[in-house]
Amino acid sequence: MSAKHPIISVTGSSGAGTTSVKRTFAQIFRREKIEAAFVEGDAFHRFDRDEMQRAMREEEARGNRHFSHFGPNANLLHELEAVFRTYGETGRAKTRHYVHDPGEEDALHRGTPGKFTDWTPLPEKTDLLFYEGLHGALVTDDIDIARYADLKIGVVPVINLEWIQKIHRDKAARGYSAEAVTDTILRRMPDYIHYICPQFTQTDINFQRVPTVDTSNPFAARWIPTSDESMVIIRFRDPRGIDFSYLLSMIHDSFMSRANSIVIAGSKLDLAMQLILTPIIMQLVERARRTL
Repeated sequence: MSAKHPIISVTGSSGAGTTSVKRTFAQIFRREKIEAAFVEGDAFHRFDRDEMQRAMREEEARGNRHFSHFGPNANLLHELEAVFRTYGETGRAKTRHYVHDPGEEDALHRGTPGKFTDWTPLPEKTDLLFYEGLHGALVTDDIDIARYADLKIGVVPVINLEWIQKIHRDKAARGYSAEAVTDTILRRMPDYIHYICPQFTQTDINFQRVPTVDTSNPFAARWIPTSDESMVIIRFRDPRGIDFSYLLSMIHDSFMSRANSIVIAGSKLDLAMQLILTPIIMQLVERARRTL
């Protein structure tokens, strides 16, 4: 953690909805005139698309059918930890961008789909670093990324909903078949259990979306449950200082399910995030500005 150069980390699995949460943070940054340096978890994959396919074939030939982006061997996790540490110490670091599809070939992220752009320095004189990806709160025997983040957010839909979102996104946006997405889900499961789930005990706040419609068979679902067909459980690791009375009065039909958890309608998620996160972000930024 760093008083001078704070770090916010949003962590979630593929298909969890971290990109939507990133948009809410971006709105807060614009409104409050906060200059953020953005780092994407995909930038720290070890292999580009073709290299990953080769690596998976090689691992499968060795009998490993579960080599995935969720695990440490497919990622540059020591480098990611170094970015968090270096930014916290100096306010500087380097990152790159992974180009998923042709729609990302713009002036900022010019590059070939399935490849990485070059490593470049983050903008200078930023107020904070914002990370969004798979491993922003990871702790293993030799890596501790979580300790460098000042605010850790988990985005954790129940698993059937997560799978539905991933299947629909990968089919619609990336052209994958349902069979290919299902194979990816199965291949990632051991790494999901060992490296993704444990992070959500490290996070400060978890946003867990729960559908109120039947999602019993996510592989046959014809559409993603809408926000009006969902509830969101917001869990605070440390509820001290959280004004639950204020949140309950501001968010219609919300209620507390435990002493550290509030439940809201899915359609109120953006409002809840604005109410909860804005004062926390401003405290981090104001502390940093006083220190500098």
